[in-house]
Amino acid sequence: MVVGVLKLNLVIPENHSLKGKRGVIKRIQARVSGRFNISVAECGDQDLWQSTVLGFAIAGTSRPIIEATLGKVVEFVDGLGLAEVGETGVEFFYC
Repeated sequence: MVVGVLKLNLVIPENHSLKGKRGVIKRIQARVSGRFNISVAECGDQDLWQSTVLGFAIAGTSRPIIEATLGKVVEFVDGLGLAEVGETGVEFFYC
């Protein structure tokens, strides 16, 4: 079994409050979870208004499929237009 973890830095330039940021994050989490059946959690920059770090995790048996899915997640989040995608990073764990 392979577990893929994607770290995605996002910038929300038009945001001016933590409440607004929470709304953007919840919309991203709901849409990504619903579309890709993948786990999502905020894992950094919790106290900043205009940036966040989201973590996405998926398990499977094929690393190429997991890589492709995580790539589609990045494209999907970027296409939502809710936040600007910044730095990304992917790690794999084998069980």
